[in-house]
Amino acid sequence: MAELIRPVVLCGGSGTRLWPLSRKAYPKQFIPLLGDKSLLQLTLERLAPLGAVWCVGSEEHRFLVDDTARAAGLPVLQILEPSARNTAAAMALAALHADPSDLLLFCPADHYIPDVAAFGAMVRAAVPSALAGHIVTFGVVPNYPSTAYGYIEQGLALPEGGMAVARFVEKPDVQRASEMLLSGQYLWNAGIFLTRAQHLSAALQRHAPLIWQACVDAMAAQQTEGHLVRPAAEAFNACPSDSIDYAVMEKHDRLAVHRFSGAWSDVGSWNAVAQLSQAQPAGNRTAGTHAHAHFLQSQDTFVHASNRPVVAIGTRNLLIVDTPDALLVAEAGHAEQVKQAVALLEAQSAPQAAVHRKVNRPWGNYDSVDHGPRHQVKRITVWPGGQLSLQMHHHRAEHWIVVKGTALVTRGDEQLLLHENQSTYIPLGVKHRLENPGKTDLEIIEVQSGSYLGEDDIVRFEDTYGRVSNGN
Repeated sequence: MAELIRPVVLCGGSGTRLWPLSRKAYPKQFIPLLGDKSLLQLTLERLAPLGAVWCVGSEEHRFLVDDTARAAGLPVLQILEPSARNTAAAMALAALHADPSDLLLFCPADHYIPDVAAFGAMVRAAVPSALAGHIVTFGVVPNYPSTAYGYIEQGLALPEGGMAVARFVEKPDVQRASEMLLSGQYLWNAGIFLTRAQHLSAALQRHAPLIWQACVDAMAAQQTEGHLVRPAAEAFNACPSDSIDYAVMEKHDRLAVHRFSGAWSDVGSWNAVAQLSQAQPAGNRTAGTHAHAHFLQSQDTFVHASNRPVVAIGTRNLLIVDTPDALLVAEAGHAEQVKQAVALLEAQSAPQAAVHRKVNRPWGNYDSVDHGPRHQVKRITVWPGGQLSLQMHHHRAEHWIVVKGTALVTRGDEQLLLHENQSTYIPLGVKHRLENPGKTDLEIIEVQSGSYLGEDDIVRFEDTYGRVSNGN
């Protein structure tokens, strides 16, 4: 029955609970938290055996989704939300794009489920329930009294398999979670759903008519470009924001739940990330692409360090997360308050709340290594065949020094081919473009100088990647 299923990955979410590694411009689903693969790549690889994958996410992240899909070796269709409107609207867009009889499997992009075979078996076992008209949700058999997850109470067994949903329970306190665990009647709410498009559509029309109508209007005026589907922004922006749980699931009467007893995590906090890594002596744990953590007389301390050595001495129950431009130190019991810290930084207009020092672009990336009142220094990497937009600046001039590879530079009416240790100057107000004509990465050092150095001081004239917003 695998060919009947259309996997839909919900790629939205800012992942602020995993700050400073996860930020609005580069949220946790795109970060290689567990080894060399991101959670989104692991999700795509897990879903690939079930059918061709769709992703619902933001315009801002479409290049990150494409990069991840290429790394997974999978073509994906993207439905691009003009603004964030939570899971009910995201699922409505997919239902409207599908054929009414399609079986849609909705999965978050940022969950960790290592047993691919068990996951596939769980989904296929739930197909009869979905064909019978139920919206199927999946519940994880709990192995400890978690206060970080919502729960599903199981009702009576259904003829098609699975159980009826008696009710949903919000995140409980420890005592209530322990009681539910001992009863054996409750499952963790995994936030994964299987349903025919027509059954989801009918449920949305019935329980969330304003959300449904806004999505209908947005998809009626959609624009399609290759593998990208863009709902009309004005109509979609009028859509109320609500989760599928509140908008539909807690009100609907045709629900089934299927159990999953394999390993699962929503990777929703640094405590959850820590639990996914191997414990060392004294309960210490470490993570990072190239872990640089060292422990001396420390206990139950987690360190995520990929950039420089981090030494923990005499610590207890700490979470330490190091990045080039921000450092988190938190007592493990306060992991859920990281989101509040991000809100505090946002209120203070700290750029570290939303963006990293190193910023990904469809042509490569740049790393802001130094800045002052009238200057900024970036290390720019352009992938083979990549090119920045043809652009100009009103408030800054730029000096470019090639440190690796070959650069093709457009500067006004002339073109320059620069090699390692060669440089050029881009005066204020002159149209320019940087390209990599070679077969290896191009790296340059860019020194900006001027009265204003913001990323919005860019006027674009041509862009290979179809971008209309500011930024390189």
